[in-house]
Amino acid sequence: MRHIALALVAVVSCTFPAAAEEKQMPKVQIRPFGRMPDGTPVDLYVLTNANGMTAKIMTYGATLTELQVPDRNGKFADVVLGFDNLEGYQAGHPFFGSTVGRVANRIAKGRFTLDGKEYKLATNNGPNHLHGGMKGFDKVVWKAAVLGTEMGGLAVRFEYLSKDGEEGYPGNLKAELTYTLTDKNYLRLDYKATSDKATPVNLTNHSYFNLAGQGAGDILGQELMIAADRYTPTDSTLIPTGKIEPVKGTPLDFTMSTAIGKRIAEIKADPVGYDHNFVLRGDGKKAELAARVVEPKSGRVMEVLTTEPGVQFYTGNFLDGKNKGKGGAVYKKHAGFCLETQHFPDSVNHANFPSVILKPGETFKSTTIYSFSTLK
Repeated sequence: MRHIALALVAVVSCTFPAAAEEKQMPKVQIRPFGRMPDGTPVDLYVLTNANGMTAKIMTYGATLTELQVPDRNGKFADVVLGFDNLEGYQAGHPFFGSTVGRVANRIAKGRFTLDGKEYKLATNNGPNHLHGGMKGFDKVVWKAAVLGTEMGGLAVRFEYLSKDGEEGYPGNLKAELTYTLTDKNYLRLDYKATSDKATPVNLTNHSYFNLAGQGAGDILGQELMIAADRYTPTDSTLIPTGKIEPVKGTPLDFTMSTAIGKRIAEIKADPVGYDHNFVLRGDGKKAELAARVVEPKSGRVMEVLTTEPGVQFYTGNFLDGKNKGKGGAVYKKHAGFCLETQHFPDSVNHANFPSVILKPGETFKSTTIYSFSTLK
């Protein structure tokens, strides 16, 4: 069995004040969230645990639309960017909260060769293929079912069958994603996939976080540590060169907790900002610490644990404020950050990178944890 690492979003109760720990009955609610142009209904699954933490996930793109987390005073805030209604997501957006696939991140020139055959994909990001193509997993309606507590908490499973040839990829790929919210205050995403043909697979969650609360300004003062001593340098189109180099002595060195904005102006990019893949220290056998983010004013802390070999750190460089977010929030540049646990970009074209090829008879699995606590 092939283990790759699924997305696990967790909120760990550590130093939350008593006000945030008042017990209530855990519940899952299902609400209508609109319809697709062809009439297909889209539902919103609302998971609320005994502590009041709430996660909302819709069937369109198996998208995390809201995540309510308390600060050091017990005041809840939604810490992920998004929209109030389905129309906002259908109008086009930069993957707010989306499940991204069949292959997350970039594939050079939209081409790869597998078992002697060349496959051509859409080039939807300059000269390259990005996040599954023109209609990736973020733009389809997934089937969903409540699982009760069989996963150790409130659980909802989302399923999608990506047919052979969809977006140019080979094989009928059956993808599953289970969101689980427990009374220990974590939201867990378990990905699983099987295919009847060899195919590349690299799934991730693309939430934009702002630990001060969505719409509360930029994230440049929030402090970040990434458990990575190396990264994958890229060309001007963000395709890896194939080299793996140390972060030491570069503005990519987050081995010690550092304000996100402290060295951001040193990044040679237009627009300026981070959009880099870091090579994590973990061996993939268990979920290990990948990153830690602190928001000093609210006291919120988020730790990311994963079994994936890499994480893409992105600072919302292309957010321009044109689309109004939840509650009328204006998302300008650097209004949120992403920590996309993943295999490396363009891995399918680099034999020295960890493989993303899933073969018949194998099972793709992946786990990532976004764990929240507060400063004292």
